Amino acid sequence: MKKIGFLSFGHWTPSPHSATRSAQDVLLQSIDLAVAAEELGADGAYFRVHHFARQLSSPFPLLAAVGAKTRRIEIGTGVIDMRYENPLYMAEDAGAADLISGGRLQLGLSRGSPEQVIEGYRYFGFDPRAGESDADMGRRHTEALLDVLRGEGFAKPNPQPMFPNPPGLLRLEPFSEGLRERIWWGSGSNATAVWAAEQGMNLQSSTLKDDETGEPFHVQQAQQIRAYRAAWAAAGHQRAPRVSVSRSIFALMNDTDRAYFGRGGQDQDSVGFLDEKTRAIFGRSYAAEPDRLIKMLAEDEGIAEADTLLLTIPNQLGVDYCAHVIDSILTHVAPALGWR
Repeated sequence: MKKIGFLSFGHWTPSPHSATRSAQDVLLQSIDLAVAAEELGADGAYFRVHHFARQLSSPFPLLAAVGAKTRRIEIGTGVIDMRYENPLYMAEDAGAADLISGGRLQLGLSRGSPEQVIEGYRYFGFDPRAGESDADMGRRHTEALLDVLRGEGFAKPNPQPMFPNPPGLLRLEPFSEGLRERIWWGSGSNATAVWAAEQGMNLQSSTLKDDETGEPFHVQQAQQIRAYRAAWAAAGHQRAPRVSVSRSIFALMNDTDRAYFGRGGQDQDSVGFLDEKTRAIFGRSYAAEPDRLIKMLAEDEGIAEADTLLLTIPNQLGVDYCAHVIDSILTHVAPALGWR
């Protein structure tokens, strides 16, 4: 059994061929799609975060709105670039969104990926410390967030406050019990997956990771997940961790599906460079009739190792079509693979 949700990058463009021509379109349709996915029986609605781009950026207003409109579905991110974040302010936003949803927030974080502008985090007021890389800064921000999400007091109260204080040091409010255990780390390498396990975070692994062995993407991803679980066990955490993977999967059910995704071209892994030092492997997409799709997915070792699968959806094709994509997998593919 697997939890199955969707992951939206929230693209929008002022084009007559796009169903999302403005930021408002993306935000409102994201809420509608989460509601539709819940009605279809999906388990999660996740959203990517990018800055300086025509995509979803500030996640917490959207997460709170989705939480208010739904009752069961998990609500999350995949992922928030922690180089840009004030950890304390983020903890307040996350606590509020989690309380509105009734404790359904699944917050995916990462040190960040190549962005639209050079060192964009500097425009947000964040600079790495001396001897620190931007990735180090993102992990430092993450550790600060994890610390305050424990809910322990750390701030000295004013002896003459505007409002009465509880005794002792003060914590951030609103505090949402259990949110600390629903923090995920988007890892692009085996080493950062091990670090995430040591920190007690769940693991998100996408369709991109460092090419560390030259093997097929799904094999390397499975190895990454096993390394993460071994590190989790070694750290002695008292709960079971969760692991998600994302995939582009399309069941070709009709002529529209075949027109959009039936022409191939992305059915093999590809290799490229994220920067001058980092060789990365990009996982393939899957698009076929359900019977063929089932056979192909059964051989994906990365999916087999995960407890949660996030379907990347083409949000610019609109809510109805994306709901159809999700429903096709839930109805015609997942049961045959034992995912439902």
